[in-house]
Amino acid sequence: MAFVSIYTVGRLNHHYDHPASREFFDVGYEVMRQAGKTGQLIEEFSPYGGPIPEEAAKGEGFPVLTLTVWKSLQGLYRFTYSGQHRQALRDRSKWMEPYAEKHLSYVVWWTEKVKDVSWQEAFKRYNYYVQHGPTSFAFDFKHAFDEKGEMCVVTKI
Repeated sequence: MAFVSIYTVGRLNHHYDHPASREFFDVGYEVMRQAGKTGQLIEEFSPYGGPIPEEAAKGEGFPVLTLTVWKSLQGLYRFTYSGQHRQALRDRSKWMEPYAEKHLSYVVWWTEKVKDVSWQEAFKRYNYYVQHGPTSFAFDFKHAFDEKGEMCVVTKI
């Protein structure tokens, strides 16, 4: 059985201790609590103490990274665009720098073993996508691939 991983990257408008950033982290905590209740989230990796990739360090804001593993692409997609996470996406301009035109905010990939997922692997997949675009190695929801490497469409159902 394959699992799907997602790495997200953004930059906060303000320092981590700013009240707006604290609100972002409070909302994020609730979002991750909701993710855990879906039965789809398998693993959440802590970003603390990990390396910050060059792409995330560019700009004025303060980097925010997430790395999670999910049971299915469909389950991840449903969670991303529903509930508290959907609202957080709508509110992101309160907390996050606007995305530059070519900025990639996330990358998704398939993995056979959760233990193979790491920050280094996430950075590698992200950089691959930036250089080569979406493939079965690294993709996004608009250009998705199933676990067999075939293009697919994900929907909220």
